Amino acid sequence: MATVTAGGSPVFNSHDAKYGYNRFLLLVAGLGGLLYGVDVGIIGGALPYLEATSGLNAGELSIIVAAVLLGSVISTLFAGVLADWMGRKPLMVLSGLTFVVSIPMIALSHGYGPLFYGRLLQGISGGFIGVVVPLYLAECLVASTRGKGTGIFQWLLTLGIVAAAAIGIYFSYRVEDVARLSDAATLFAFKDQAWRRIFWVSLPPGILFVIGSLLVAESPRWLFRKGKKDAALAALARSRSAEQAKLELAEMEETSAGETAKLSTGAKAKESLLRRKYVIPFLLACVILFCNTATGINSIIGYNTNILLGSGLSDLQAHWGYVIFTVVNFLVTIGGLTLVDRKGRKFLLTVGTAGIIVSLLGTTFLFHRTEKLALDCKASLQSMISSDQTLTLSFDGAEARRLLLAQGDAGRSIDSARAALTVIYSYGDFTAATNVARSDEKTAIKITRESCVPANRVEAFCKNPFASLDAARAAPLKLDRALISPVPQSSNGWMVAISLYLFMAFYALGPGVCVWLALSELMPTRIRSNGMSIALVINQLVSTTLAAIFLPVVSKHGYSTMFFVFAAFTGVYFVTAVFFLPETKGKTLEEIEEHFEGRGGAGTLARN
Repeated sequence: MATVTAGGSPVFNSHDAKYGYNRFLLLVAGLGGLLYGVDVGIIGGALPYLEATSGLNAGELSIIVAAVLLGSVISTLFAGVLADWMGRKPLMVLSGLTFVVSIPMIALSHGYGPLFYGRLLQGISGGFIGVVVPLYLAECLVASTRGKGTGIFQWLLTLGIVAAAAIGIYFSYRVEDVARLSDAATLFAFKDQAWRRIFWVSLPPGILFVIGSLLVAESPRWLFRKGKKDAALAALARSRSAEQAKLELAEMEETSAGETAKLSTGAKAKESLLRRKYVIPFLLACVILFCNTATGINSIIGYNTNILLGSGLSDLQAHWGYVIFTVVNFLVTIGGLTLVDRKGRKFLLTVGTAGIIVSLLGTTFLFHRTEKLALDCKASLQSMISSDQTLTLSFDGAEARRLLLAQGDAGRSIDSARAALTVIYSYGDFTAATNVARSDEKTAIKITRESCVPANRVEAFCKNPFASLDAARAAPLKLDRALISPVPQSSNGWMVAISLYLFMAFYALGPGVCVWLALSELMPTRIRSNGMSIALVINQLVSTTLAAIFLPVVSKHGYSTMFFVFAAFTGVYFVTAVFFLPETKGKTLEEIEEHFEGRGGAGTLARN
């Protein structure tokens, strides 16, 4: 699995033992990618059953999805410092152990709090992995294979997402069988166990990653910077011939001697972190990491099943659609791996971002043409608010028909047997939205103060720092909008699915493979670990924000709005790749650093 071939020949052509170690090294690092993929993808299959049995509202479900990304923000803040202090290998072990502990916390949880903290811990693991594994590979692999080798991390990451989707489709079939043969109580209990078992299945890869991390060598460049030259040479010799190891160690010594000479001759001021060689690659990496997430990739993966359900597919069709989506990701990533060291990073990012823009705009159009038919029926629901300022509604075909008749001629354009209802409501300054209810699924809507108003001032500040919690606890229920819209036909759903497959294919071909390379290659040695942490913090902050607002924004403005926003950010990504990103294929980390030290300015970077 770790072997990547080019023209039919193995990447590593050294002695069998060294070739075997390189395969093992990539396998372990790939398991890190697998865990990262599970972190991102596992919620996609579990979310429909969690939504059906947990009693959580749209805002709380968004936070559960976003918690793993919030955890990544927390851990990436310290990942670079920890990687420099304790070493790359110990941090890999720590990240694996954190993942292993998070699974039982999630699978055994009851209620919002334990589920949130378990997902947060899972995100902390993902944040550590996202920094340390690409960093470890960049420092351990030779320049000629660094593109393919680091791409293995992304390849196994996509396999993790495929595995999560396959688990989801398995339970989708089981749920369909139980729904056909059992009563509502049995179905509810099975759905509750389904999302828990989905998380349990992801435990073994975490255990394997911990074991594998204990067996690989430490990064030779980290050992060298700590003054352990013999250990660095030994680490290099595990994956290279003795001659190659000595030459690479000599290159490290030469670079280190040059830096020491500059400092000893009074050039300390020139080594300011504000120098061009540090600022330009750091800013490029930050922009790329920001835009990479702003394509919507994590939200589209995490909410994929819900998106396909909203586009008109049935539950089983949506789960199959998600499986195909992840398989496209996995297969096209292989194509990206074969091209990254041939065509280069810049070419793949340019083609990939251009294709993403087109596919996102297509998805925007498909959703907009049905969402524009939505009608606001809040006047009909206002009278149903009880004296305790709650609203309970069983949304079936009959209720949909009543609401549509109240809309007059406009309501006749929507089939009551296939209608969807979303209510946006508020208590004081706090606003929330219900999950989408479908008349063909006879879904119940229940609005209570607890589903909207935060339980404490800390949560209230995070949700709306300018709101009055005391006032909201006594405020009446206000219906801001109650949108009833047609559920699209399955043909529309498959068109949306195809547009998302194109999105995933272009992402996997370009940004999916190249983003980890850009992160680890662009950063100079002096700031690599901490610079990667800062760039990934920006990345994870964007992921967390998008995941947290996704369902509320969709409930209020529709999927078309979110997909248009994703397309706009991808436009910035395309401009950055075309005009500002240099080509780094075939260059050593030291050569890339020297490139950014040139005097040509940003325009030179764009032309190279």
